[in-house]
Formats: sequence, C-alpha cells, structure tokens
Amino acid sequence: MASLRSTLLSGFVPHTLAIFVAAAGCVAVAFWAKDLIEQAAYDDLNLAFSQSGHDWTDVAVDGLSVELTGTAPDEATRFAALSVAGSVVDASRITDSMGVVAAAALQPPEFSIEILKNDDGVSLIGLVPLVSDPEAIVQSVTAIADDAPVSDLLEVADFPVPQGWESALSYGIDVLDILPRSKISIAPGALTIKAAAEDEENKRRLERRLQRDAPNGVRLILNITAPRPVVAPFTLRAVLDDSGGRFDACTADSEASQAMILRAAAEAGISSGAECVLGLGTPSTRWGEASTAALRALGALGAGTLTLSNADVTLVGTEDMVESLFERTVGDLEAALPPVFSLNAVLPRPADEPAEGAATPAEFIATRSPEGQVQLRGRLADETTQAAVESFAAAEFGADKVYPATRLNANVPPRWPSRIMAALEALGHLHNGVTTVTPDKITVRGSTGDQNAQAEITRLFSARLGSAATYELDIAYSEALDALASLPTPEECIALLNQAASVRKITFAPGSSDIEDDAQDTIDAVADIVRDCQGIPIEIGGHTDSQGREIMNEQLSQARADAVLNAIMARRVLVSNLSAKGYGEARPIADNGTEAGREANRRIEFQLAGRAGLEETEEQTAEADDGQEETGEASE
Repeated sequence: MASLRSTLLSGFVPHTLAIFVAAAGCVAVAFWAKDLIEQAAYDDLNLAFSQSGHDWTDVAVDGLSVELTGTAPDEATRFAALSVAGSVVDASRITDSMGVVAAAALQPPEFSIEILKNDDGVSLIGLVPLVSDPEAIVQSVTAIADDAPVSDLLEVADFPVPQGWESALSYGIDVLDILPRSKISIAPGALTIKAAAEDEENKRRLERRLQRDAPNGVRLILNITAPRPVVAPFTLRAVLDDSGGRFDACTADSEASQAMILRAAAEAGISSGAECVLGLGTPSTRWGEASTAALRALGALGAGTLTLSNADVTLVGTEDMVESLFERTVGDLEAALPPVFSLNAVLPRPADEPAEGAATPAEFIATRSPEGQVQLRGRLADETTQAAVESFAAAEFGADKVYPATRLNANVPPRWPSRIMAALEALGHLHNGVTTVTPDKITVRGSTGDQNAQAEITRLFSARLGSAATYELDIAYSEALDALASLPTPEECIALLNQAASVRKITFAPGSSDIEDDAQDTIDAVADIVRDCQGIPIEIGGHTDSQGREIMNEQLSQARADAVLNAIMARRVLVSNLSAKGYGEARPIADNGTEAGREANRRIEFQLAGRAGLEETEEQTAEADDGQEETGEASE
C-alpha cells in the first residue's frame, strides 16, 4: 500500500510541475505579446501624428485600447487628429479624451455705413447695430431723397452701440440733404465725405458749413471737389520788390504745369506759401513752360514785375536796374519762350522833375468807406466822360452811395476813361479801400472778405488794359469780412431769430393760424437769418395764453407754428433743418391774469431742436433735488 502511494506521488509531481511551468510560460508570452502590441501601436500613432502636424496629441495604449489626450486649437483640428488615429488602429479601439481650446469671446463687428447719392437715387450699404433701427435709418434717408429711389443693403448685428456711432450716424444723414452728389462713409466717431460742388465758392461754403456744424467728438474728413473755373484771360502776375516776392495772380492748366510754376517761383524768391489755381482756358499747352521761363527771368533780374495775360508776356524792370543785365535777361527769355507767346520788355527810367509852373499830372481817386460810401475826386476830360463815370459808379455801388466831386480838365492822357472804369470796377471787389489812377500807374489798396479778390483784379486789369499795364495792388484779406467765414453759430442763430421776432411780433388773426400782414416783414427777416443757419436744427415753438380749452390751445399753437414754417418755405428757403411744435398754454412767460401777460404769452419762439426736452429734464431734476432737500430738512 505504501509502495503504491509512493508510486502515484512520484508520477503526479512531475506532471504538476510541468503544467505550472507551461502556464507560467504562457503568461510570460502573453505579457510579452501585450507589450509588443502596445509599443507597436504607440510608435505607429506617434509617427502618424508627428507627420500630420498633430504633435500636441498624447497617446496612451493599454492592450488593444488606445486613449488620445491633449488640447486641440479648435474642433476641426481635433477631428482631424481623430481621423489620423483611425487610419492607424481600428476606430473601435480609440477612446477620445482630447479637449479643445476655449473659444475667445466674440468681438463686436466694425459697424459702418456707406451712403451713395447721385441723380439716380440713394444706396445704403453696411452693417449697423440692431438698436439703431435700420428701418428708421432708411425712412430718414427716403424723406431726404424725395422721389428718388433708395436701395437698402443694410445688415444688422445684435451688439452694443459703439461710442460715437449715433452722433456720426445722425450727422451723416443730416448732411445728405445738402450734398446732391456724394459718398458719405459713417463709422463710430468718424465721418468721411466725398462730394462734388458746383464751383469753388460753393465748395468753400460747403466746407465751412460742414466743419461748423459737425458734432463734438466726430472726426470729419472732407474731400469736396469743384470743376476747374474758366479763367479769362489766363493770367499770371508776379512781383519782386524790397518786401519780397508774391503772386498777384497765378493760374495753371495742369497739375504738372502747376508744380513747374511753383518750383520756378520758389527759385525766383516768391514765398513758399504761394498758390497757383488750376483753370481752363489756357492759350497754349505750353503755358507751364512759358511761365517757368518768365519766372526764371524775373529771378535773374532780382526785382521787377512779370505779367502773362493769355499769350502776352510783359517783363518790367526797375528804374535803378542795370541796363546790360536787363537786355541780357530779355534776350534769354525771348529765346526760351515757346511759339505763340510774345514778349514786351519795359525798363523804366527816372522821370524828370517837372519844370516850375508846369501843369500837374492828371489824377483820379475813388474812396470806399467801410459803410459803403464812395467818393469820386479828380480830373475828367469833359461832361460826357463825367456823366459816364458817375453812371458807372452808381450802377456798381448804388446811386445813394456815390458822392461825385470830380472836376473838368481837358489835359488828360490817352485812354483815361478806360483806366478810371477799370479802377472803379476793381474797387467793387473791396469792402473798403482806395484806388488811385495816374498817367503811369493804377494803385489799389484796401480790405476784402474775398480771398480771390487780388487775383480777380489782376485778371480784370489784364483784360481791360492789357498785360503791359502798370499797377500796384495792396489788398488785405479779413476773415471778419468774409460772409462764409462769419456764418453764425447755433446759439447766435437762435438769438438773431428771437431778436427779429421781438422787433415786430409775428401776429395772427384772432383764433386763427393766418399770419397778419403786419408780420410779413418779420417773416422776411426770419427767412434771411434761416438762410445763414442751414444745417442747424431749429424748432419753431407756438405758444398761447390760458384762455379756452387746453387741447384747443395746443392745436392752435401747433397750427401757428406750422404756418410760420410754411411761410419761411414759401420764401424759397430750405427748411429741412426746421421743425414746428405747439406747446399751447404749457409755457407761459407772463401772468395770464392780465391782458398784457396774455399778449406776451401768445408768441412764436425759436430754440435749438431738442433743447426743450433737455430743459424739461433739467427742470425735473432740479425739482426732484429740491424735494429731496426739503425732505431732508423736515427729517432733521
């Protein structure tokens, strides 16, 4: 029995040991195979991610399971990395634990509107905030466009309104009414206006008005163009003397010609601030070449006067100039001038002293005072000439403004009446001044509010007297005399309107909105002021006394304010900046218990549009503050 047990044990132990050894080997092989598979997958995935630019991806392999981690810059990149992993291992084995960078807060878009206006209609293009109410914008533009079609291409975004947007938008729509052909670009706090003006004067008027009325905080960029004026005669006049060099007039036919002339002028000693306007009517396409050659000749002389009037060139030296220098310079200029241009060179010599007892030279003087009164003094040849001169002066300045004090003397030089007429016409360009005519020269001195007056007088003398005429201009521009520069401010407009309405009150038939005849002169005065206040929002307020029903008073005051607005419009004044509002009996300025007080309360009053609401708010705030103070005092 014991031997049998021993035999069995001796056979069981080796077999069991073999099984355990085999099992251990299988486990070892399994772990080795697992590591091999994991390493292969890890290496293959990292290689694929590296080659595809997804180095941000981290790979973790556990047997057949693959976990991807890391933060992708966006959702599209995360999906691309997942696709790369799916091309290496079976997609069912992949666990996606990748993240995506948090999206940045959405930035508000750049709001802007471009308004294009021409004869065919108005187009609105751009992006506006939702609260700006694009429908209201289109309605405002449609009202301004009259019957012209309006194309609405506006888009909307629901974002807060940026600072400066509303003021720029409001002003951009307002100015559309005064610009017939324009492109208005509206952005927060900025307005860019490109427009075409009828002429240079209209351009200056538009620029001054737009700059004057621009709201605070709105940056205004203007690009207003005007067609080139037709200049006749085409003129350039330059003077070099002891006080330096200057242009009395300068015209160029092209930008290239303008640059040539200004460069030559600088070389000749004419100040760097000189201007040369572009115009039409040049006698030759080589105007710039002729002007440049003539300016160089003037510079070579060092002093004198140069005049180009169409194709006539006149070069005048000074009395103390060396004759050889003058002759040599004139010869060089004759050779340099292009065909068509002709040269007239004058070298004056000191005049001999008049013999004792000789007749005094002829002289004519016209003086214009700041009040507009004109006095004529000096010598005229005969009664016919005297009558012609006085009639011309009356037509130019007004018969009641002219005081003739001339005397008859037949001893006058040739063309004396023509020179006097030209001098009087030149005086008409001045606000005040004096013009003196002598046999040798015409002198014009004075002040003006027209920046172009000196150039206009130069062209006038060239046309009337020829390019060889000798004259001297000393004309000062004064901004205070410039009607465009002195346009009233909004506050001044309101003060002027209320002053005009107080001199003679605007009255109506009892219980009616019919303006009485006695008030028509006041309406005329008000209309003249409104012409100078275009673009300023003005409210015409109607007010009544307290007699009658409140609702009836309000309706009557509205009808009367509307009547004043219509009366101004009937005088051919633009009224797009005017509005009418009836306040009824709500705003008395005197006691309604007396007849005098009721009369004072029945009135038309002007104020800046929107100011009424502001004043009401301020009054309400003040009342609330007073109430709080009284409450505080009571509690104490």
